[in-house]
Amino acid sequence: MKFGIELKKVIFTVISLIGTTTMQAQDVLAMQAPTDKKAKVLDSIAVKDVIIRENLENPSSDLYDDWDTGRAHVAMNVPDEFEIDLSEFSMPTHSRVVTSNFGRRWGRNHNGLDIKVYTGDSIFSAFPGKVRVVKNQGRRGFGKYIVIRHPNGLETIYAHLSRQLVKPGDIVESGQVIGLGGNTGRSTGSHLHFETRLCGKALNPALMFDFREQDVTGDSYTYHSDTYYNESREATAKRGKIGNGRYTYEMVKGHKKPVGMPSVQSASASSRTTGVKYHRIRRGDNLYNLARRNGTTVSKLCKLNGLKKNAVLRPGQKIRLRS
Repeated sequence: MKFGIELKKVIFTVISLIGTTTMQAQDVLAMQAPTDKKAKVLDSIAVKDVIIRENLENPSSDLYDDWDTGRAHVAMNVPDEFEIDLSEFSMPTHSRVVTSNFGRRWGRNHNGLDIKVYTGDSIFSAFPGKVRVVKNQGRRGFGKYIVIRHPNGLETIYAHLSRQLVKPGDIVESGQVIGLGGNTGRSTGSHLHFETRLCGKALNPALMFDFREQDVTGDSYTYHSDTYYNESREATAKRGKIGNGRYTYEMVKGHKKPVGMPSVQSASASSRTTGVKYHRIRRGDNLYNLARRNGTTVSKLCKLNGLKKNAVLRPGQKIRLRS
């Protein structure tokens, strides 16, 4: 009888220990779960940062076969359809004045837009990317010019500069000053010749950039080979040259709009004249990787945008990156 009682005590003790050990194990697992989740998030962010860096080191390698530092135009096979991401943009100049349209001019093709700038005005990289060409064609052609290849598939060209502030191979940020406006090359007055090319094909910048409003036309532009030419004509009619000889220094600098221009200034317009930089959220963006990519902190981004650190960012949402 006594033996039975003692056996029951032993069994009860063993069961209690097993239960306690199980509960402790569950507690450990419960405590570990958030840590594992955070580790997975950090790993995911690290992988995304590596991908972003690799794409900047060799932008649009899936579209372009080579990296030629000697020629402005490198012709490749142009896809029949291609979506160009415009979300992480900066206007290449503060000027709102288009002085010459894209298209036929003086019996030949004019493959970009001419924007009125003054010698010494800052010229900015339109997107993040890598500098491919920095050359001087002398009195003919572009004069001093820069070509940048971007991860979104575009190459942008900035011509007739007075100074080039980057060199081939440099990785540049959107909005970084890359040169100064000028009147070099085949030019009759200080201005910026600005081109946007896809696999060597010149696309009308007015399809993507609205200089009068100092903004892009949307989060993206999709090139379709069968509809491009009609779209280009419509873009010129909406955003091209609107007059001649009616512009003042203040209009070029963005302090006053020419007659007939829209009266509402977009958020991005004010950003380019005050130094503020904005970003349109894309799938996969979060406050942590935006802070890493733009040399700031999550706390600063939250303060600028009135956000909490755990805020969920929606694709298409526009947030301020710097003041």
